[in-house]
Amino acid sequence: MLYAVVMAGGSGTRFWPKSRRNRPKQLLRLHGDATMLQQTVARIAPLAPADRTFIITGADQAEATKAQLSQLPPKNVVAEPCPRDTAACVGLAALIVAKADPNGTMIVMPADHVIQPAEKFLATVQAAVEVIDEDPSAFVTFGIKPTRPETGYGYIERGEDLGSKHGIALNKVAQFREKPDRATAEKFLAEGRFAWNSGIFVWRAQAILDALAKHRPNLYAALERVGQALGTPQEAEVIAREYPQMEKVPIDKAVMEKATNVRVLEVVYDWNDVGDWRALTELVPPDAQGNTVQGSVLAVETKGSIIVSDDGGLIATLGVDDLVIVQSGGATLVARKDQLDKLKSLVEGLDKAGFGATL
Repeated sequence: MLYAVVMAGGSGTRFWPKSRRNRPKQLLRLHGDATMLQQTVARIAPLAPADRTFIITGADQAEATKAQLSQLPPKNVVAEPCPRDTAACVGLAALIVAKADPNGTMIVMPADHVIQPAEKFLATVQAAVEVIDEDPSAFVTFGIKPTRPETGYGYIERGEDLGSKHGIALNKVAQFREKPDRATAEKFLAEGRFAWNSGIFVWRAQAILDALAKHRPNLYAALERVGQALGTPQEAEVIAREYPQMEKVPIDKAVMEKATNVRVLEVVYDWNDVGDWRALTELVPPDAQGNTVQGSVLAVETKGSIIVSDDGGLIATLGVDDLVIVQSGGATLVARKDQLDKLKSLVEGLDKAGFGATL
């Protein structure tokens, strides 16, 4: 049986000022009528209904997450007492799934991706589940065919051709590669055997726990103590005690780079990880001058800019190009588009500068 695990943490820096510490981007309506988290849960619902869907989020975001997903049992929104990266997150979720169903298969996915159309995504999930049913020890990851020499993503090198499932190419994974420099990314694109790592995985819950026990024994030991407390009156106390001591490491590095039975499906749906405000240009059709606007905006002699009025007030621009202007929650961001990689450090400096109330 398939269980969905949605990783919904985040610090709310990439889409500041609309996103905040207690309102990261997955809780925002950036595209369409639903938040990114709601869209993610709705997308997988035909294969994993509400009672088999779990959200792993931060303690300070748990109540807002529950409010957005009233169809889920409240206990299915699981709060981490502190962020420990994705290996601990995946391990905690795997414990919960394995306790409910020792043979349960789980799909792990971020809460903040835009994937279209949903039908092709579901076909890819079904293909992955078939791979796992045939070999319960396998791990499946979803690879995205690169469209540009991107330096901001990890890459997957495809190995032996294993045919296809539902018309989707299936390969063994030769190796995972870290985020490359520009020259290496161009080489990956030219060679044609590399895919972007989407961060979506399918595996048996028990298989990933066994792999953590093998490759990260100290992390697994802490998880095992948590597992023994699940469903008991001591559960919250044990999680609060054990979690801060867990190793902070991504699941890719903890397991996937070391495992020998990893497969990759090269997906055929459209994918956008919505990394920062620049991603809005792919989600909202631009005007004749290449501007992407939301809300009350008057852009005069303005080109190639992203302008968002989230507070209802008018933003008027005159004679500017390639800017990002966002007004939300009593704060305004004005930045050059090519400087958005520095936004995280700007937001992290707000508290020191005396603007902690805007975090």
